[in-house]
Amino acid sequence: MYPITYITDCHDGNARARLSTRIGALFGQSPTIVAADGPDPESFAALTLLDCLLATESLGEDGHPTITLLNIAPRDGVWPNGVPFCFFWHGKHLVASTFSARALSLVRRELGISHVYVTDIRQAVTAAGFAPGEIDKIAGTQFRSLWYLPLLAKWVADGRAVPAVETAVPETRDADPVVAVVDNFGNCKLDRDLGLTPGDVVTVAQGKDVTCYPHLTAVPRNTPGLIQGSSGTGFTELVIRGGSAAAAFGLRPGDPLSVQVAEQVA
Repeated sequence: MYPITYITDCHDGNARARLSTRIGALFGQSPTIVAADGPDPESFAALTLLDCLLATESLGEDGHPTITLLNIAPRDGVWPNGVPFCFFWHGKHLVASTFSARALSLVRRELGISHVYVTDIRQAVTAAGFAPGEIDKIAGTQFRSLWYLPLLAKWVADGRAVPAVETAVPETRDADPVVAVVDNFGNCKLDRDLGLTPGDVVTVAQGKDVTCYPHLTAVPRNTPGLIQGSSGTGFTELVIRGGSAAAAFGLRPGDPLSVQVAEQVA
């Protein structure tokens, strides 16, 4: 069995029940469902996907293969019935995902996942031998992340041939660092390492000077600080030890955080 994590913006109680039941019927176990919620689910999904894959490293042993599913459902009119789904491997770990440049941006940049295999639902389900009525149901449904994405993950995990086109992941990068995740402490996890050294002082867009510290416990209580955080490959976090940086700075996921070196007074 594969441990399964499902990151999705379809996370209400009804959706969770159906996702858990369908994946349980396919794999013999239900997934851990992670809600990609908030004002910018794609930035949350991008960092969470990267963190899930990084969490498989440094185990001290071989460990087990994992499956991570990712669903972000923009309906922007570019694709018939929504964005297609794709899959890729990171070592022995499988990811089946919405083909979203932003959601895949951090695994592209940090892990070198430059190409993925994009599928067409109707073509894939037809190749799997489904009856015409079932093909129409799966290809035409609004809830494709329920009816199709788990099937795609199961077929690829089982080594079955799935019609797919190897496709480059478009490179994206915001000019300013972006708050990708606000954790339950109110720490703002950025989408990159700012390359700061402890003692550096920078001015953030909100007009406050913030000092870089070596770790969280070095930040004075009730004081903002920038530290090397727990996510990504040492991505910077804006924190307030004993308080919420998100509340103090008025930040939400998806918000840019422009920084500049503060002027030093002699």
